Formats: sequence, structure tokens, C-alpha cells
Amino acid sequence: MDRRTTEYLETRLKDCGLLENEAVLKRDILEQETVEVYLVTLAQQGDEIVIEYIFKKYRALVFNRAKTYFIAGADKEDLVQEGMIGLHKAIRDFDKDKNILFRYFAELCVNRQLITAVKGSTRQKHIPLNSYISLNKPVFEEDSEMTLMDLVANDVFSDPEEIILHKEKSEIVKKMIEELLTPLEKKVITMYLQGVSYQETATILGYNIKTIDNALQRSKRKFERYLSEGYLTDENKD
Repeated sequence: MDRRTTEYLETRLKDCGLLENEAVLKRDILEQETVEVYLVTLAQQGDEIVIEYIFKKYRALVFNRAKTYFIAGADKEDLVQEGMIGLHKAIRDFDKDKNILFRYFAELCVNRQLITAVKGSTRQKHIPLNSYISLNKPVFEEDSEMTLMDLVANDVFSDPEEIILHKEKSEIVKKMIEELLTPLEKKVITMYLQGVSYQETATILGYNIKTIDNALQRSKRKFERYLSEGYLTDENKD
């Protein structure tokens, strides 16, 4: 843990009375249940430094769980990233009133995410990172009304609901993402559609927030150009 993070955590713990004013932050203090619950609460409130600390702390757990799974065509880092998405969900969904240690809950969420990824990979080959995509999820924060369905509905289907009702039509959208986007763009947009924040995506993938935002903006331009140039022709329709 770097000095900046240590000093920040010391300040937060002293402010709330979990660390004596003259005390020095040590690993055994961070392992205390009350301290961890407090830090997870800060992470749930959007504290970026604490989120990064938790991600780093549990990355070894994620890596150890990920190496026990296999997805054809995916490398180990893809599985680690799936596990980190599970960790993100653990932070988001943790309830201190349920009387379960965060570590156990995090391991449960990581395992669940990895199992979902493995099962998904056997059913749907062309989904980025072998995960499901919500076609009703807003694609870009600056245009909260635009969804993946909106991007294709007018140009491909007369009834937008058919995208959801018929798997073969939703596959067109997934195929579009697979063919248009770079590996980074696929990972970024997949994480966004799963509800992972810019900061958490940047931490998981090892990039700064500007790079993550640029990847989303490039994806948007590619989608719009693809549609405006008429690449989805009548042969894709019913």
C-alpha cells in the first residue's frame, strides 16, 4: 500500500474513532471486521481511494479463484477481469446488517461472476468478455436516453421489442460490437453496461479515467458511423 493511501486511510479511521489519534495504521488494524465494514461503506459512497485500496487488497483472491476456471478463446486476464467485476458487485451489494464478513461475501460474488462467465461462454460466442449485454442500458452517460436498442431499432427492426424477443436479432447487435470495437473498447463498454463505474473500470483494467472515457467515445462514433453508412442491410432483417 502506497504512502498516500496509508495516510488517507489513517485520517479517515481517526476521524471516525476507529484508530487512536497517535496510532499508526498497521495491517492487523485493516483486517478488523469493524474497520473493513467502515471502508466498504466508504467505497459504496464512491470514495475512489478506498475503492482502489479494496480492489488491490482482494486482487490476489480474484486471481486465485480465476485460475481455477477456463474459457475457450479467453486468456487468464479476461477471467481476472470478470472476477474483478464480481468484486465490484460485492462492494455494491454488501449489507453490513446481514452478519457476514465482507471477505466471504466478496469470494461468493467473485465465484458467482466467474461461473456466470464460463456458462455464458458455452452459449454465446460473440459477446465481449463472454458476458450478457442489456440492450436497454444507456450506452453513454452524456446521453442517458440512448441505448443499444436505440442505435439499431430504426435502421434494422420495425418493432424494437423484437430485439429482446428474438435472440437472432439481438445477436446482430452483439456481432456489431464484436466486429467494430478494439479489445479495450469491448472490455470498457461491457463493464459500463454491467454497471461498473469509470473509476472502477479504470482500476480493473489498469488505465486512467480519460482513457476509459475515450474508449467509450470511440465506440459511440463507430456505432453511429456503422449505421449511417448502411452496413446493416436488408439481408439482416426478417
